[in-house]
Amino acid sequence: MGGFFGTISVKDCVNDLFYGTDYNSHLGTRRAGMVTFDKTKGFSRSIHSLERNYFRSKFEDELEQFHGSQGVGVISDTDPQPIIVNSHLGRYAVVTVAKINNIREIADSLLAQRIHFSEQSANKINQTELVALLINMGNTFVDGINRVFDQVEGSCSMLILTEDGIILARDRYGRTPIVIGKKEGAYAATSETSCFPNLDYKVVRDVGPGEIVKIKADGIEVMQEPIGQEHICSFLWVYYGFPTSDYDGVNVEDMRERNGFIMGEEDDTEADCVCGVPDSGVGMAIGYAEGHGIPYKRAVLKYTPTWPRSFTPGNQSRRDLVAKMKLIPNRAILEGKRVVFCDDSIVRGTQLRDNVRTFFDYGAREVHARISCPPLVYGCPFINFTSSKSDLELLSRRIIQQFEGKPDEKLEQYATTDSPEYIRMVNEMARQLGITTLKFNKIENLIKAIGLPKCRVCTHCFDGSGLCHKASR
Repeated sequence: MGGFFGTISVKDCVNDLFYGTDYNSHLGTRRAGMVTFDKTKGFSRSIHSLERNYFRSKFEDELEQFHGSQGVGVISDTDPQPIIVNSHLGRYAVVTVAKINNIREIADSLLAQRIHFSEQSANKINQTELVALLINMGNTFVDGINRVFDQVEGSCSMLILTEDGIILARDRYGRTPIVIGKKEGAYAATSETSCFPNLDYKVVRDVGPGEIVKIKADGIEVMQEPIGQEHICSFLWVYYGFPTSDYDGVNVEDMRERNGFIMGEEDDTEADCVCGVPDSGVGMAIGYAEGHGIPYKRAVLKYTPTWPRSFTPGNQSRRDLVAKMKLIPNRAILEGKRVVFCDDSIVRGTQLRDNVRTFFDYGAREVHARISCPPLVYGCPFINFTSSKSDLELLSRRIIQQFEGKPDEKLEQYATTDSPEYIRMVNEMARQLGITTLKFNKIENLIKAIGLPKCRVCTHCFDGSGLCHKASR
């Protein structure tokens, strides 16, 4: 996915930019970059790979090279950024959180107009440069940003660092968030409100879908009112979001506990305790324990000193080992117990299968899995919340192929809670994963826990809804 942070202040902003960007580190694992602007020294930029190290270790020794009272930073799961541009709109730098499905089509169109690319990422088009080229085709920044919105299939939110402020533009469907914060003498914008408290910013408001805003040290200028219908990604609350973050005023941890409570209250499974798979399963487990009336226990813990989060090795077997290494089970709590464990989702199922096997190896009598969202039946075309290259990497699709001979047969029936196809698929998942029982949350309960109208929340990966990529202006 990815996340970004930008700030503009009456004084030097480098420390706020550094730590604010770092607070987005849970959102991406590939690249990170920062850029500042100073009226006398111009733009200062640095980009590093995060595939073997963490943000702070890469940038801390370089902070002295950054100067200025405004800057933007990004944690990216895609390409190296920020991109610095010198155009008829002026000098600027841009960062994006985007998934551009028609990137080749747009690139071919630009090349046919003799507009050339200079950035390459592993011999692929850098999608942030592509966004910049589309912006440059506009008569104004607003015009150029709307060209991006008009042409991109998928999603794209961005921060643009200009010489006189930072422009914020949220995806026209609002699938990824931008939140504005303020403190004395400064404004900031970020993907995650968890960036704000320790830097003394207070939340001002969310940027609306398709809205374009410029922040300066002394205020906010709305350049374009919201123009799209919001479809914010439900998976932000399920998995990606940091527990203290809010999206549209809905706190992540509060939603997870509410989600778990609803599921626990409905469940009639007899068990001795419930645990959550760290980190995103913990809030759900706390809520489930309260709703179901059984104790919450820390039966598995995350080893944080050297595994704060997984980098992403290129080798799948090594990725699986990394996922396993950071979780340590507790035999004293598991032995002889009927255990419910809560997790955010099932994608490939590899890590879950290992967890279940470990629980039984450590003496659990029964292992019941409760998943905080419905089965992932559809791949995500909007924000890249998994690294799956194909829908066949989803366990649900492999089972559908096993049953139907094709991975895309009868998807609507398989996605419908308690249909014969749904029940058969879930039972087969439980069998393959070695789980005593497996239950997924209902989409109605997920929406209830989020607390926003269904029409404002993207649930495409569960039910195939929200297929529109572009909005009419």
